[in-house]
Amino acid sequence: MKLVEKTLDAMVVPFAPTLLIGDKAYDSDGLDQRLAEEYGVELIAPNRARRSMTQDGRKLRRYRRRWKVERLFAWLQNMRRLVSRYERHAANFLSFVQLGCIRILLNRF
Repeated sequence: MKLVEKTLDAMVVPFAPTLLIGDKAYDSDGLDQRLAEEYGVELIAPNRARRSMTQDGRKLRRYRRRWKVERLFAWLQNMRRLVSRYERHAANFLSFVQLGCIRILLNRF
């Protein structure tokens, strides 16, 4: 939660995202207000155990779909060549990442 604003300041894209999905640690009224005021970012995070609920269930549907991306990264971590990054050039590394995604896709069928 402490590095969210520093991460948004160090973005390489010219604009901030409109939605930011985080886990329960990001559920903070102060952080939610700062992101909305300074960056125009809407924070989506499940509620921690507290009295006031800040979000309803409709927005949290996007949070529930987040596991698909995390699962893909976990599957890519099973490929030693990607974890160790033997490739010196970024284009070669990107090619192996794409091959890893193709391999995952073909294993699913």
